[in-house]
Amino acid sequence: MRTIILALALSFAATAANAQASCNATAVEKKYNGAAKTSFLKKCETDAKTSCDKQAADKKLNGAAKTSFTNKCVKDAVGS
Repeated sequence: MRTIILALALSFAATAANAQASCNATAVEKKYNGAAKTSFLKKCETDAKTSCDKQAADKKLNGAAKTSFTNKCVKDAVGS
């Protein structure tokens, strides 16, 4: 029984990780170049900032903790 639960948990975690592809990975996958890529990345970063700010508010973070969390969250969302 524990094996089944563990397998389901691992498959869910893998699915969630794949669902959150970075902006850069998505831009490459969609073969965006030049101005289209720049525009897409800018919008994606703005959307990520909004989402990360909401997550920080949900976690009731303030000050340096909020800034640090938001910066890391946006960096992870945008990718390298």
